[in-house]
Formats: sequence, structure tokens, C-alpha cells
Amino acid sequence: MTVSKKYINRDLSWIEFNRRVLEEAEDVSAPLLERFQFLSIVSSNLDEFMSVRVAGLKDQLKAGFNKSDFTGYTPHGLTKRIMKRTSQMVRQQYKTYRELMRSLAKEGAVLVSWEDLSAEQERAMTEYFQDIVYPVLTPMAVDVSRPFPLLHSKELYLAVVLRPSLGDEKLTDQEFCAIVQVPSILPRTIRVPGRKNARRQTYLLLEDLIKEQIGQLFSGYVTEAVHAFRVTRNSDLALNEEGAEDLLQEIEKELRRRRRGFPVRLEIEKGMHGHARELLCDELDIAEDVFEIDGPLDLTFLSKFAGSLQNFDHLRYAPIDPVYPLEFEESDDILPVLRERDVLVYHPYESFEAVNDFICEAADDPEVLAIKMTLYRVSVNSVLVQALAKAAESGKQVTVVVELKARFDEERNIAWARQLEKAGCHVVYGLVGLKTHAKITLVVRREAGSLKRYVHVGTGNYNENTARLYTDVGLFTCHPDIGADASALFNEMTGYSTPHDWRAFAVAPAGLKPKLFDLIDREIAHAKAGRPARIVAKMNSLSNQSMIDKLYEASQAGVAIDLIVRGVCCLRPGVEGLSENVRVISIVDRFLEHARILAVSGGGEEEVYISSADWMTRNLSRRVELLCPVYDPSLRQMLINLLNLNLHDNVKARELQPSGNYVRVGLKEDPLRSQFDAADIPLWKTVAAALEE
Repeated sequence: MTVSKKYINRDLSWIEFNRRVLEEAEDVSAPLLERFQFLSIVSSNLDEFMSVRVAGLKDQLKAGFNKSDFTGYTPHGLTKRIMKRTSQMVRQQYKTYRELMRSLAKEGAVLVSWEDLSAEQERAMTEYFQDIVYPVLTPMAVDVSRPFPLLHSKELYLAVVLRPSLGDEKLTDQEFCAIVQVPSILPRTIRVPGRKNARRQTYLLLEDLIKEQIGQLFSGYVTEAVHAFRVTRNSDLALNEEGAEDLLQEIEKELRRRRRGFPVRLEIEKGMHGHARELLCDELDIAEDVFEIDGPLDLTFLSKFAGSLQNFDHLRYAPIDPVYPLEFEESDDILPVLRERDVLVYHPYESFEAVNDFICEAADDPEVLAIKMTLYRVSVNSVLVQALAKAAESGKQVTVVVELKARFDEERNIAWARQLEKAGCHVVYGLVGLKTHAKITLVVRREAGSLKRYVHVGTGNYNENTARLYTDVGLFTCHPDIGADASALFNEMTGYSTPHDWRAFAVAPAGLKPKLFDLIDREIAHAKAGRPARIVAKMNSLSNQSMIDKLYEASQAGVAIDLIVRGVCCLRPGVEGLSENVRVISIVDRFLEHARILAVSGGGEEEVYISSADWMTRNLSRRVELLCPVYDPSLRQMLINLLNLNLHDNVKARELQPSGNYVRVGLKEDPLRSQFDAADIPLWKTVAAALEE
């Protein structure tokens, strides 16, 4: 096969993933307000894709780089295809938006325009504008004496075209332009007082209110036109870590530069005045990548809007109340349980409070000497950060590896780092040139005259908020090999130690990929010898070429391969002579599938691992990532059950075709929705592989 036919392009695969998210917004069987949430996610995903991936392609074009990648695309050709496909997606997105709004109106909530308001409602909204909105607005004129202002990325603005109302006749023939930022500090949707005896809830967009009252900002001028627009800039940080004396200060400087990154995309309201459009395109130096939007710009506001609607719980999923892990409910403390057995937890069905309690208990325990932890993305008002600070203040050795380079969480992580440093924690910013993406906590405790290590290894971030929205697994253990490796890993991240012989872990960037290759090679050997040979891997993305080639090799040797890949997948399954033994499914549902799990048959003695890493080049070669074995046979079976549950999903699973398209698996039997069936924690924790029958 030609190279381009062996692989699916990463960025085009990502667009297909976002299309699957959009399909969830279109799914009439889902609760209405949940469909609004998915529509918001489509916009948020597209914003990040444009500001990072498309920006990177444009960087290559500016540098004159036009070589093909391993999927056969040049930056120029790929950019053209991306823009064509995203334009189609945006049109479909706004068609869905209008359908959802019509459905919401039938339920009793409506987003109206100014013309739909009664006289009484107009007075109420005018008063709101005077009291709340007007004092925050800043009109920015654009003329010879006042240069074009800096427009922040992904902020909503209004372009106002004006004409003098009085004075020189020559001036009254001229058009002037001004820009007004729609303040993001105010709610995007405003609740309008209802008409008398009205049962429905009425809302008005903030930008529509400002448009109607815009004349108050420009006395002496006639408003010709007012249209919304939005610019997306390159938001990737370009850090010179080798030359940075203080990484924290270097990142703060780059965050300020992010606001001035070159424009990647311009979104404008449909029908924008020609003078305003020409001015924006000229000043932003953008001509082709202009998206004309038939509807409100930036649909990310729909998430808060849908969440704020009151008395509409029947249009949402019933809330899931995470259960506290059964193993820990048997004891007042966590550490005594771990001395007896390992414990596996599955979020969001099992509560993240178990992780919080693990750290808090260690912070309060006088026999605990040290706590070491990695932090990548942390929630606001994190219990963990407060517990770590408390432990340091009580005299314990607390070491925290904070990843400042976690994209779009840099400012929050800087704040946590400073707070921890003030409390006396040893804060380390990782290794030069590498992101620290491993999720691990080590607690060292004095027991019976010796030291014992307790470890938590997870597939997701130490973040209470995302633990309610993402599916992730976490392992609590005091296995001596895992404890020894945990100590060695922290020594490597904080000092100059480079261990050469891991007992349990495989660690990127040096050891993870060779370990995965070794596991796949062993399965190939089993297949050739006629023994059971199977690989089941669950991850967010698969895009590393050499990893894909190794899977192709395994398929050709007869290894049965099942991949559960939520997002990007550059492997082309089901191709005769190449990948006929590979099946790839993607599950997009209520929760974001985030766990990374690997199971190999081992020739009949199954091995199971959990990991922080996707099988992407950045994870395997440019990050500190972790692959951890699960030694307890009962816990291995739990994870195998969970993988089987995913593989048998026939409601929300979509299967990747050789063409690169995804099709729904379809109901060939009784419906099985893995996320909803997984809510029965005792079931998947205790029932042994019933689905394999």
C-alpha cells in the first residue's frame, strides 16, 4: 500500500472525533439540555484545535516548510482540507443549534431578540443595561490618531460602523469604525422578566442588548451597522527552557505573548458591513480563513446557559451519586486497608473523595514522614493542595512536581505552585524539555522500625471536578516493587538520578515505548506458536507511526487486537493483508472516556496495566509518562471486565472503518450502554467476564 493509504491523518481524524461529539448533540434520544452541553463542547474543541493544531500548520507554511507527513499530507494541502471540513461542521453545528432552540422553546424556555420584547420588558432591559452593562463597556475608535486595538483571542467583540449626524457634509459621507468588547465578566444570557402570567422563561443575549443600546456610547453619530466578530490566535507557548533562569517567569512572559499570537481564524456575524469586514481582514492580515456565522458566535456559552435553567431537571440526565469505595468503607482509615490488599477505583462512579482522604490521612498521620505527588491539572479550591500545604507546615517532607506547561492551565498551576512554596513544600517544575504527565502519589510512613511506601497511580488528573466528568481508574497499593519504583521516579524527576532497571514501572520518554513493543512482540511470538494471542488497549488517541506499524505487524502475525480509542486514531483497521485482525471502536457518551488500560493475553496468563499515556509521539517521547502493572488477580479481572463492557457497547460505540469513517455498531442484540451499565459498581467488580460468553 502507498504510505498515505496505510494511515489516517491525525488532524482529519480529530475532525471526525468532533463530528461524533456533534452527533451526540443531534441525538434525539438524549435529554435536551445534555444535547446543548455537547454542542458547547464542539465549539470548545474547535477553538483549541484552531489555536494549536491549525496554528502549528500555519507556522510551517510561514517557514516555507511543505514536506509531506507520514500520512501523505503537506501543510498546505492539509490546511485547505481542514478548513473545508470544519466549515461544513460549523454549518451543521448551527443547524443543530436552531433545532435545539426550537425544542427548548416548546419546553418553556426561549432565547429572544430585542424585537420580541414587550414594552415593559424593553424598559427592564434598558435599566439593566444602564446599571450593569454600560459602566463596564469601553468603546475603542479606530482612526488616524487611534490605532487598531489589540483584540484578545476568543473574546467576543462588536464592530460598529458610524456616520457623523451633524457638521461638515464631507464628514457625514464618511464611515468610521469602532470596536466594543462584549464583557466576558458578565453573563452571556440575561433572564428577562416574564410577561404577566407567562409561564415560559425568556432570555436575551448580552451582545443583542448592547447592540440595541449602542448609540449611548457614540453621541453625535448615527449607527450604520453593528455586527459581532471573534478572532482566534495562535495559543501554543514557545518556551526556551534551556535559557530560562526561572521557568515560572518564562511561562508568565509567554502567557502575555499568547494574547498577541498571530490570527488563525476570524469569525464574523452573517451580513457584516463591508467596511467593518474589510478593516478587520486588513488589520488582522487574514483573508481566507473567515467563517461567516449564521447565529450567535461562540456557542461555548450554551454549557452555562443549559446548566442555569431552573425547573428543567426532566431535560437532564439523572445525577450520579458516586459511591465511596466499598473496600475503604470497612475501615476508618485507608492505609490499614492497603496493608492487606490493593484497591482499584473507577471514577466517576466511585468517589474521588477516596483520593482526597488518602492525602488528608497522610497529612494528619504523625508517622508519615514524606508525601510526594505530581500535579498536572488541578481544580479550583483543591482539597489536595490544602492537605499538602498542611502536611508541609506540620514538618513533613512534601515534594510536589507541578507541570507549569499544562496547556491552558498554566496560570492556575503557577498560582498553586506559589501557594505550595509559601507553605514550605518543595516544588519542582519537572525536567527540561519534558512535560510531566504521570499521575502518581507516594506516601512514606514509619512502621515497626522500618519505612513502608503507599502509592496511588491514576490514569487521570488529581482534579475533583474532572473526576465527576471523566471515566478514569486509580490503583491504591503498597506493593514493594511499585513503592520502590515510585521513589526512584521522584528521584529522577527532582534530582539527577536515572534508574536503569525498573522493577514494575515503564517510564517515558526512555522506557515506555520499548516496554510496549516488548509486550506486542511477545504476543506475536504466542500467535506464531499457536498460543492465545490478544491485545486490548483503551486510550484517548493513537497517532505514533512506529506504534501503528508494530500493531500492523502483530495483526499480520495473527494477534487479535481490539482498540478502544475515543479520539484520534491514525491506524486504518480491517485492511486485508495489513490490519484485518484489528478492530477499533470509539465511545462518546455522557462522560468523557479518559482511562488508559492495556491487557495482553500473555499466552494464557493475562497481564493488565494502567497508564497516564496515550500512544502518541508526544506521550512516548516528550513527556514523563507511566505504565504500571496491576498485580492483584481480582483487580486484573475487574479491568478486563471493564474492557469487555466497552467492547460490547452497542448503543454509543462507533466502529472505525478502513475508509476512516465511523459507523454506529448498531443493535444486534439487547442494548448495552457501557457507561450506564458500569454504574453498577458491584457488578463489574465482582462478576467474572460474563460478557465473554
